[in-house]
Amino acid sequence: MALLILFGFIAGIGTALSPCVLPVLPIALSAGATGGRRRPAGIVVGLALSFTFATVALVYLLDALGLSDGLLRTLAIVALLVFGVTLLMPPLAARAEVALSRAVPGLGGPRTGGDGFGSGLLIGASLGLVYAPCAGPVLAGVITVSASQPFTAGRLAVALAYGVGSALALYVLMLGGRRLIAPLSRRGNAFGMAMGAVMVIVALAMLGDYDLRFQSAIAKDLPSVLVNPTEPLENSSAAQRALSDLRGGTRGVGAPSSSTADGGATPVLTDIGVAPEFAGNQRWFNTPGNKPLTLKGLRGRVVLVDFWTYSCINCLRTLPYLKAWDRRYRAAGLTVVGVHAPEFPFEKDAGNVAEAIDREGIRYPVVQDNELATWNAYGNQGWPSEFFIDASGHVRFHHYGEGAYAEKERVIRALLAEAGRSAGSAPPVATGITRAAPVTTAESYLGALRADRFANGRIATGTKDYGAAPAPPLDHLAYGGAWSIGDEAATASGGAVLRLNFTAGRVYLVLGSPGLRRQVSVTLDGRPIAASDAGDDVHDGRLTVGGQRLYRLVELPHVGTHQLLLRFEPGVKGYAFTFG
Repeated sequence: MALLILFGFIAGIGTALSPCVLPVLPIALSAGATGGRRRPAGIVVGLALSFTFATVALVYLLDALGLSDGLLRTLAIVALLVFGVTLLMPPLAARAEVALSRAVPGLGGPRTGGDGFGSGLLIGASLGLVYAPCAGPVLAGVITVSASQPFTAGRLAVALAYGVGSALALYVLMLGGRRLIAPLSRRGNAFGMAMGAVMVIVALAMLGDYDLRFQSAIAKDLPSVLVNPTEPLENSSAAQRALSDLRGGTRGVGAPSSSTADGGATPVLTDIGVAPEFAGNQRWFNTPGNKPLTLKGLRGRVVLVDFWTYSCINCLRTLPYLKAWDRRYRAAGLTVVGVHAPEFPFEKDAGNVAEAIDREGIRYPVVQDNELATWNAYGNQGWPSEFFIDASGHVRFHHYGEGAYAEKERVIRALLAEAGRSAGSAPPVATGITRAAPVTTAESYLGALRADRFANGRIATGTKDYGAAPAPPLDHLAYGGAWSIGDEAATASGGAVLRLNFTAGRVYLVLGSPGLRRQVSVTLDGRPIAASDAGDDVHDGRLTVGGQRLYRLVELPHVGTHQLLLRFEPGVKGYAFTFG
């Protein structure tokens, strides 16, 4: 935890020195240069506290009320407008500071003999909300963890360390700005009005998303190390391990397997440790009376624990193997348990999970792990993941991702043999859908929290008409028409389209249409997609979207580079593209 707190502090300093913070600097410099000597300190304290509050406490409130995180940005813009207009009217500014000094004893303002700490505190509080979008991967990690797991002092400390690091860097800039601007401040009201105008201009620019466009332009033209100086640190193995710890993972069981290739007669099985119990789970499926299973109750049997989620194409491609092993070895002493660990909110719905189990023909037990309690107990790191547990309850083998099916089947047979159970004569390896290779286009998310590689620039939460969709570069996407963008999903409005320039053989998209079945037209390389190239869910060039799940759009005979254009009826929600 100490490493992660230090990492957050250094990352905060790096962010304060990046172009992302440029919209904040005019306000910080102007506000810090006016008022009493302690106003910069007030700004620093207000910024650090409000930033921490915005990234931790408000996450719970917004999630509970179903509101967009973009509300924080809107509130900050309103606050800046209020401060700016107040400074533009000297009599109003004087009354405001007098009222503040009376409302908060001991704070005072520069016009009433005080030091301006209180007014700086309020300005810093508004800046903390404006500053929140600059936080990058660290803030995304904090928000994700805070929104999905119980609050702890450690998570608060990480966010506070980030805010303090950023605030101290800004404090140094403000002190320098104060020395430069001090001679001008002798002109009193005129200079205050000029600074108020700066605040109003910046707020109006933010209202029109011009700050975001500027950041996107900077990101395109400057080396990434200048745009985000903390990138190498954020991607370091130490930081990633610390972030894993913050999520509650224990790496003793969850260390990557050293065995990944098919082949070889006898797998090497080591004692990795006692398998954690199923914990903090919700509904069970495919058990007698849908009663919970326990590893203690399964002693004497070999257990295969598979972490999956029903909208993950990689997980779906492993299901034929898991189902075949369940059929082949259940009577011999194997129990397969699917731990359904959701990625998107709709995957927490028990009804959706039940439909997926029925649709995929799964007959082995499945448990919902909505709070990722079992996931964290195993120190799991992704979907799909399999943990092989022997008859005495110890993890003996594990594997992340697809593949190594022949080796996994040999593990099952070896563990059954250890338990004194007969696995029968050697059968052929189970068959299923294999991942196409090579695939160059990475998984692509549509929600603002993980949006990447969009030709539109930075994708922010809120409703926006993107106009005509630009032609995206290779492995990029582009929005067109009107969309309502949330953290995890994007909802189509009038004239909504998505353009995608991809290299793959298969294209999948997680979609949903709450309440009604809606249509999406599919165009490949400028023409309605041919039946021979269409995925199973596309008919006559159109996709009918109902339940929230993964839809198969494109199924090509060979991997290649192609242009995909999707036109959406209003109301369709999109989550993420995956490729095969």
